[in-house]
Amino acid sequence: MTLKACKKAEKIDREFQRKFKFEGSINVLTQMMVDPATTEKRGGAKNLPLRRGEILDVIQFTNKEQILCRNSQRRYGYVPQAVMLPL
Repeated sequence: MTLKACKKAEKIDREFQRKFKFEGSINVLTQMMVDPATTEKRGGAKNLPLRRGEILDVIQFTNKEQILCRNSQRRYGYVPQAVMLPL
């Protein structure tokens, strides 16, 4: 990564930590795929937009209903656990 891209990624990560009140380092626990049979959804305030078959990095299993994830564009948000499939 170039220096500019690295600084941009760090800024995005700091904004994520502030918005979601996430403390500590950001570690990817696993990767999961959005169910190809699900309908595509727009993201909300803290929800991640869903695209069929998209691979997401799991940051935290928050509860039985939602997972905190990051997509390939380095956007963070909650995703319903019901639409996620393990790889």
